[in-house]
Amino acid sequence: MNDNKATISLKENAVYKVVDGKIEKIDVPGEGFGKQVITWQGGKPTHYEVSYTKK
Repeated sequence: MNDNKATISLKENAVYKVVDGKIEKIDVPGEGFGKQVITWQGGKPTHYEVSYTKK
């Protein structure tokens, strides 16, 4: 059995996506209030959108 492992820092606030054994850190929203929207297709995350709002 091939046991792929990745190491990430638990001291950093972040969101990651994993597809087919590859990990990618998702971009963080800019300043202010933000959101990340992840789109799924066929049981896999395909792309994401990052936006933010300033007050």
